[in-house]
Amino acid sequence: MNNATMSAQSIDAQILELQNQKTGNMLNDLEIEDQIHALKQQAGLAQRPDHSQFECFGCGS
Repeated sequence: MNNATMSAQSIDAQILELQNQKTGNMLNDLEIEDQIHALKQQAGLAQRPDHSQFECFGCGS
């Protein structure tokens, strides 16, 4: 199954799995946080503000 057709339930399960992999060390967890953010964007739970052309500047990441 590709990312474009993943169900919301599948995305939630992947986010939960990734959250369980976090170590508590911010530097070690950056890649995991990036993957979680990408999944949330795919599910429509996170998106950049309409007034910003730059995703990271717009959301403050």
